[in-house]
Amino acid sequence: MSLVFSSLNHPQRVPLAAELHSRPFLKLHAPERVSHLAVYAGSSARDGNAQAQHELLASLCAHFGVAAPSRDASYFYHDFGRLRLKWELHTEFATYTFAASGSEVGFGDMPDALLPQQWLLSLKGRVMVAAHVLLLRGGEAGAAPDLFEGVSLAGSRVMQGGELWSDFLIQSGGFSRFVIRDVDMRAQQAGRLVQRVLEIETYRMMALLGLPAAQRAVPELNAVERELAGLTEALLQSDGTTEQALLQQITHLAARIEKLSLENSYRFAASKAYFRLVNARIDELRESRIEGVPTVEEFMERRLAPAMSTCEAVAARQDALARRIANSNDLLRTRVGIVQEAQNRQILQSMNARAAQQLRLQQAVEGLSVAAISYYVVGLIGYSVKGAKVLGLVASPDALIGLAVPVVAAGVWLTLRSMHRRLHGAHR
Repeated sequence: MSLVFSSLNHPQRVPLAAELHSRPFLKLHAPERVSHLAVYAGSSARDGNAQAQHELLASLCAHFGVAAPSRDASYFYHDFGRLRLKWELHTEFATYTFAASGSEVGFGDMPDALLPQQWLLSLKGRVMVAAHVLLLRGGEAGAAPDLFEGVSLAGSRVMQGGELWSDFLIQSGGFSRFVIRDVDMRAQQAGRLVQRVLEIETYRMMALLGLPAAQRAVPELNAVERELAGLTEALLQSDGTTEQALLQQITHLAARIEKLSLENSYRFAASKAYFRLVNARIDELRESRIEGVPTVEEFMERRLAPAMSTCEAVAARQDALARRIANSNDLLRTRVGIVQEAQNRQILQSMNARAAQQLRLQQAVEGLSVAAISYYVVGLIGYSVKGAKVLGLVASPDALIGLAVPVVAAGVWLTLRSMHRRLHGAHR
């Protein structure tokens, strides 16, 4: 029956079910030392991040003589003996978490010292997060604040069995530091807590990537706003002859703001998403206060939230400015359309005047045409009458020709009128 039911499965059922368990927590038991690196792919994050990260992982595995995972892997765990590695691939970065056992209270002998220097040098310019975590038993690290160089320290009781301390600063060794005390944590709770703390640090730094983009965008937004205000003032004072030049300038402004939006929209959206993850991970800590020390939530609310508010404000200002430019562009195009309609009306009026003149000229020429045609027709009749006189058929040819003149003229005139009526009827 199992074979029968396996054939009934949707092709994605097993992979989707396994996704919830694809990135398990490290199994940590105090005392432990953890070194964590988040390697950022930079501007190529959405194009070549996976390939670059797999190449880095493959070079590290080659150093330790271990087979690297397949190219489509997003998670890798291996115990090298002296240290354990947990690797995770994300959209813009990959994390390397190295764990090793150790009982010394201090950050002097961390797992990163066991990594090959050549591999560490290959990360030049790409390390976004570097953090050390000391996981200690409850009786150790009684003076946890002494392990930090910063003066602004955050700490709290977390997950109903642990204590967390950090200053969220990059220390002199290039790593930020976290001290976690296992007071009364259950099995596997330490691994979950360390994972949450490292995710807070990583997502915090990734969220802050939007702040430099926001700061760079502000001068450009100020310049565009000033130019838009000047163009709007010029539009109010326009006499109808400068709309085309104004339209060209406002189109250039629209292109500038669109370029700015394309450069920043992804970064701002990513920062917003990372900030939500930071808040979600902080909620999972279930903090309770240690008197005299701000909690991690309070620390982030005071330090990280203003930066994220700046990014949101710049993004909103950018969108609002784009809408204002679009409205001004529509207004200007409407005015240009009105001017063009007035010009077209003048052209049509001049065309109507010329058509009336041509009609009067045609009517004048038409009278001459009747006379000319009548003259030639009467001439032909004259030749016929003169021939008839020679044959003795007509006694007075001059009288007959004279009588034919009005008849011929009237006939030519009526014929031309009939032709005009048929032509006008065909054009209706």
